[in-house]
Amino acid sequence: MLFSDRLVVIRGGGDLATGAAHAIHGAGFPVVVLELAQPLAIRRRVAFASAVLDGDVVVDATDPVIARLAGTPEEAATRARNGSVAVLVAPEIPDFGEPISVVVDARLAKRNIDTTMDQAPLVVALGPGFTAGEDCDAVIETARGHSLGRIIWRGTALPNTGRPGSLGGVAAERVVRAPAEGIVTWEVEIGDLVRAGARLGTVGTASVTTTIDGVVRGLISPGIHAGDGLKIADVDPRGDPTACDNMSDKARLVGAGVLQAILTWLNRP
Repeated sequence: MLFSDRLVVIRGGGDLATGAAHAIHGAGFPVVVLELAQPLAIRRRVAFASAVLDGDVVVDATDPVIARLAGTPEEAATRARNGSVAVLVAPEIPDFGEPISVVVDARLAKRNIDTTMDQAPLVVALGPGFTAGEDCDAVIETARGHSLGRIIWRGTALPNTGRPGSLGGVAAERVVRAPAEGIVTWEVEIGDLVRAGARLGTVGTASVTTTIDGVVRGLISPGIHAGDGLKIADVDPRGDPTACDNMSDKARLVGAGVLQAILTWLNRP
């Protein structure tokens, strides 16, 4: 591989992080995804975070990439060079026993938790909460619109509006949030078609329902302890079950932006 000596570490394994990992891996870089022991990814069929609980996961039927869970940083680095994306449970960046070329903060916390420019020769961050040139080298725009996927070398991404992007003319209503604090259980599966008012499951003793018709595009892992208001499900009003198994246009554009930032950096004198 052309870039086999350039280890890329991505913090977070959700759908946008997976879009980045998919693109970077496809270009020949070894990729390690760092995740929590209890991932909060919603679109689990297209999220490398799913490997934490399932052991491995294949993302994208048209251009499949497999991610496999590793037990140690050293094992993760080895797996990353042997044809798969490696997933490692690590809330902080571990010592891999070798240099890291790129760190991508793809946790989408809408704020900078602990990312600094000295974590790698190139540090890239997704979305609002970061300032390129201060706490990272580049920021990738994640807001839907003409700037989606744009590389920002100085400054910040568009501010967080707190409102999800529109799909099929529906925005906030498609996102399902925990109505209370508690353990999540589901009575539906990803890919199921549901009607407005349908019960999807429970959080603790509180019922979780949808306010729109559509296909269940994402569900947080059952058994997760959710805080009140946490995003736990996504209902797509377009009603196409095939969308559940394919990375979104947003994930692909953000991933392309991250890859372009890496290649631009490598091509600079």
